[in-house]
Amino acid sequence: MSEKKITLSNIELVKLFGANNKKLDKIRSLFPQLKIIARGENLKLMGSIVQIRYFEQKLTAFINHINQYNSLTISHIERLVEGDEKEILKTKDDVILHGQNGKVIKARTANQRKMVQEISVKDMMFAIGPAGTGKTYTAVAIAVKALKDREIKRIIFTRPAVEAGENLGFLPGDLKEKLDPYMQPIYDALFDMIPIDRLNEYVENGTIQIAPLAFMRGRTLDKAFVILDEGQNTTEPQMKMFLTRMGMSAKFIITGDESQIDLPKHQKSGLIHAKNTLKGIKDISFITLDAKDVIRHKLVKQIIKAYKNND
Repeated sequence: MSEKKITLSNIELVKLFGANNKKLDKIRSLFPQLKIIARGENLKLMGSIVQIRYFEQKLTAFINHINQYNSLTISHIERLVEGDEKEILKTKDDVILHGQNGKVIKARTANQRKMVQEISVKDMMFAIGPAGTGKTYTAVAIAVKALKDREIKRIIFTRPAVEAGENLGFLPGDLKEKLDPYMQPIYDALFDMIPIDRLNEYVENGTIQIAPLAFMRGRTLDKAFVILDEGQNTTEPQMKMFLTRMGMSAKFIITGDESQIDLPKHQKSGLIHAKNTLKGIKDISFITLDAKDVIRHKLVKQIIKAYKNND
């Protein structure tokens, strides 16, 4: 067994270790083969040389994250240990745009950053992953930036009108009013990025359109950024219909979660069929997000892993 002493200088220890050493306890749990003793600004490590060197690399990544973002959450610690810190800590293309009240909208994980990079060079992208990975939010941010930069003339958001265990017919109002609750994640993202009066203006004049997938039939979507959300709930014919609406100077992002298909059992998901059918086309990008991209409560990541293991 080897020992190594490390002095932590020029860093606020509470940002690294957390209140009541909560973050330190998490770090210890991620390095079970090491004994980690903290006394003030001094760390004592006891374990194999390989484990000590690995820990030192990750400790450097933790400190770099604090210096770069002025924060280090337990979720950040998990991602830095499990993932590639060079990708996670890369600053290029992090900031997508500045939203309401100067709010910084940025790609917060390696795969979200990959979404930003890929759609800049390809016109169609599938972003597939579980809930909480930020795929829809990132897609909306990319589209809003394109509109603000005048790269496109309109943004179109759509999704299939499939109930997740509920019946739309029993809801009051016309079709738009029935669909609005299902489009709430998109509205929430837009509220973060565009002032409410400007957003209302965009919706009224058609610059931003939110419509069910059935309304896409027969249209040619030109000079537009088009996002199909909940793509796993399209049928194969619906997905083909949507993808072939693509006009000149258009960008398409399709998001979906293969683990949350609400279609009747006799119908196959258009998202899965499209992924298998189109994977050989080099100008279409496929981004797979996973538990390391979850930016919700830490329990969401554990829930996703538990369901995946059970499946």
